[in-house]
Amino acid sequence: MIKVTSEIKPLKKVLLHRPGKELLNLTPDTLARLLFDDIPYLPVAQKEHDEFVKILETNNIEVVYLEDLMSEVLSISQEIKEKFLRQFIFEAGIRTPKYKNLVFEYLNAITDNKRLVLKTMEGIQIGELDRKKREIEKSLVDLVSEESKFIAEPMPNLYFTRDPFASIGRGIALNKMYSVTRSRETIYAEYIFDYHPDFKDQVARYYDRYLPHHIEGGDILNLNEHILAVGYSQRTCPEAIDQLAKNLFKDEECKIDTVLAFNIPNSRAFMHLDTVFTQIDYDKFTYHPGIMDTLQVFEITEGDIPESDEDLNVKEINASLEDILSHYLERKITLIPCAGGDKVAAEREQWNDGSNTLCIAPGVVVVYDRNELTNRTLREHGIKVLEMPSAELSRGRGGPRCMSMPLEREE
Repeated sequence: MIKVTSEIKPLKKVLLHRPGKELLNLTPDTLARLLFDDIPYLPVAQKEHDEFVKILETNNIEVVYLEDLMSEVLSISQEIKEKFLRQFIFEAGIRTPKYKNLVFEYLNAITDNKRLVLKTMEGIQIGELDRKKREIEKSLVDLVSEESKFIAEPMPNLYFTRDPFASIGRGIALNKMYSVTRSRETIYAEYIFDYHPDFKDQVARYYDRYLPHHIEGGDILNLNEHILAVGYSQRTCPEAIDQLAKNLFKDEECKIDTVLAFNIPNSRAFMHLDTVFTQIDYDKFTYHPGIMDTLQVFEITEGDIPESDEDLNVKEINASLEDILSHYLERKITLIPCAGGDKVAAEREQWNDGSNTLCIAPGVVVVYDRNELTNRTLREHGIKVLEMPSAELSRGRGGPRCMSMPLEREE
């Protein structure tokens, strides 16, 4: 079941992924392609993530892991398991019959389904495949490839569970990811929502990973039952927002009647809407001051043509961010700047996700401890701040909100 109509109502259940050996398979040469700026130290990253989980569980939030849900899906039947393996192999870009068969045999021989799931996340090197079977029929690939070459690349961004899908009301957007590197991450959510008994036939799908235009969960914010905010950013394109809006409006059980599209700067520093702008209380948002000069906001509502699935009304809202939010949320809104508004400190702390807060109840947020000025400013505005360690996790350029996908909040 999915039940998320807000960014701030008490969090009851959340999906995480504990960083694994996929981080060990980052190298300096692959960092840019795999969307990392540095290589996190895995033992410390895992300890930090465990502290994150402890904070959540201490606040009576049920934590479920992506790898556990997926292993439960594979345990349903051998047919589902084999279907997943063949799809994984195809999406990993393995096309030659010889290597498709070798990788299938290698993965299918792993009897522990959780270990199998983790292996697909970690990546597969040619040297891990059966040497004798590889040498039966030599190919150019065998002659020119080093044993350490990844025939299926690792997925180190998986601990940012916010992006592959997004909870919206009682449904999801199963996302088409921006980069080839992250596109395979959504395969797990596809199988979980297709087959897991907790979700099968219970969750509306408002976007699909097979659609042509990219959109990511970090750009999707549930402002309330009726209003969804979506960032038009480096990772989400306007065509996808249009399609998402159409799908929401034509679902009679969906209460969302307005989508606010936020055009934010297209840059690595501002990759998603939630890296520059998050809600932390009924009447408070944290934001990065650097977006103000370029921010555009558009209102999208259902069109005027009866029975049309294509018609939308779209208009630009020419007002300040504070006034826009106050109007749509029908209350006076306070915007709290990252690092208290100091330009240099705001740029530094925003780079370390100072604005990427996970709100677990109205006025209660989980944040990185490294953003001292931002955290102090939040406390000065009456926000309860729960700090988590962040020396290694922050190297992936994502904060507590990025690392969590709410599955259920209180009504």
